[in-house]
Amino acid sequence: MNWDALIEPLRRLCTGEVLRAEPMRRHTTLRVGGPAALFYKARSLDELARISEWTQQNQVPTFIMGHGSNLLVSDGGIPALVLYNACERVEVGTLTYAETGVSFRELFLKTAQAGLSGLEFAVGIPGTLGGALVSNAGAYRSNIADLLGEIDLVSGGERIQVSPDWMQFAYRDSLLRREGAPPTTLLAVKLRLQPDRRLEILKRARHFQRQRIEKQPPESSAGSFFKNVYDHALAERLPNLPEPMRKAGVVPAGYLIEACGLKGFSVGGACVSRKHANFLINRGWATATDFRKLADVIKTRVRERFGVELEEEVLSVGDWSRFNHPPNMP
Repeated sequence: MNWDALIEPLRRLCTGEVLRAEPMRRHTTLRVGGPAALFYKARSLDELARISEWTQQNQVPTFIMGHGSNLLVSDGGIPALVLYNACERVEVGTLTYAETGVSFRELFLKTAQAGLSGLEFAVGIPGTLGGALVSNAGAYRSNIADLLGEIDLVSGGERIQVSPDWMQFAYRDSLLRREGAPPTTLLAVKLRLQPDRRLEILKRARHFQRQRIEKQPPESSAGSFFKNVYDHALAERLPNLPEPMRKAGVVPAGYLIEACGLKGFSVGGACVSRKHANFLINRGWATATDFRKLADVIKTRVRERFGVELEEEVLSVGDWSRFNHPPNMP
């Protein structure tokens, strides 16, 4: 792909500057990642839609990102146009309209102040609404998919409105995380929320937030790195697993990693947090390859001890061709 040749036609679509070879470590919470071939921050929904239609119609490799909180970008960078979604408009109501570049936490605060319940679980989840949709983010037995009405998106080079079924949501998963997914840009959604007393909403949110602060490390991370395991047989044979989780057949990934003695284990500058074993943190000098190697060690140890394969919640993106064992990527 001749990226230099694309800059001029892109400039005709954009209102701001298109950057060449922008380091992705500046835009991810893990603080790692090589350069994007091209990088542009779209601040209006019409602009984001217009660029997305053009890139899809012209088969320009494109990666859409928000705050970079659930991403592991390779040291080789992303051989694509990276579109940073900075579209943040929200219209609050029982059917709330929200553009997908809005902070998930900010969206909760806006709706809570209006006395609308449903997004309390989002209070401590980093990143944007768009990223939450791609991975069906959730916590405390709630998921973003449960609240969705109509979705405004660009796919197949056309801007269309679809129902939530189009996304094929599953646990921490959607169509857009899977291999062979169509190039798609999520623009905006409508969320069905329920009226409630503002103080009750904030009380529930504070309870969730306290749990997160107690458990989660302050260092640079990508949030929970692995998905929890759903396996009733495994849950039944594990000692000290909380009874509600045993009955539900849910085994936290952090439980398995800690049971393997990996808290504090490190590869280069990437380390398993001593506070929560499902958080891989950057000690300040980590590379993406360090995180990739550490994740592989964790999966191997858990597989050998418990016979289950941990699935990554964090998305590995970019050029991993120089890595010995490239990760599964969407």
